[in-house]
Amino acid sequence: MKDNQEEFFPIVDEEGTVTGRATRGECHNGSRLLHPVVHLHVFNSRGDVYLQKRPLWKDIQPGKWDTAVGGHLDYGETPEEALRREVREELGITDFEPQYMGKYVFDSKRERELVYVNRTTYDGEIAPSKDELDGGRFWTMQEIRAAMGRAGQPDATELLTPNFEQEFQRFFLEKSL
Repeated sequence: MKDNQEEFFPIVDEEGTVTGRATRGECHNGSRLLHPVVHLHVFNSRGDVYLQKRPLWKDIQPGKWDTAVGGHLDYGETPEEALRREVREELGITDFEPQYMGKYVFDSKRERELVYVNRTTYDGEIAPSKDELDGGRFWTMQEIRAAMGRAGQPDATELLTPNFEQEFQRFFLEKSL
């Protein structure tokens, strides 16, 4: 399986205003065209956090643990529409109440994303997509803290995506201190 490199994403400014469009391939080839994505952090009532495992075929951060739901907006789609679609496609969840946490620009050598961050508390059944994910599970806050910041350490295996670590620190860990 592979991502469709020809699907169109909106190109936006830092406020989220659409200024054009480009293909996934163009957005992920190092051009660093700013394109919007939605993220949903799923907490259960105990405070554990659901993470998805990215499949090895993904073109960005394969095999690492990441935000429960993350996906690109299709051209012409609102962040709210994209969030509902992505949550349904990736986790099979349709009955959830998202809480908007904010947005920020994620910047890497390969891409730039305008990330719309959301959270929800959910104790129902989760059915991770066999086509889009390599599964997922709830992590305790202690497990997440232990896995964070391992990049660059001798003999360390990076378990979490760098964007998950940055985002989780910014929106959740800093607020709980």
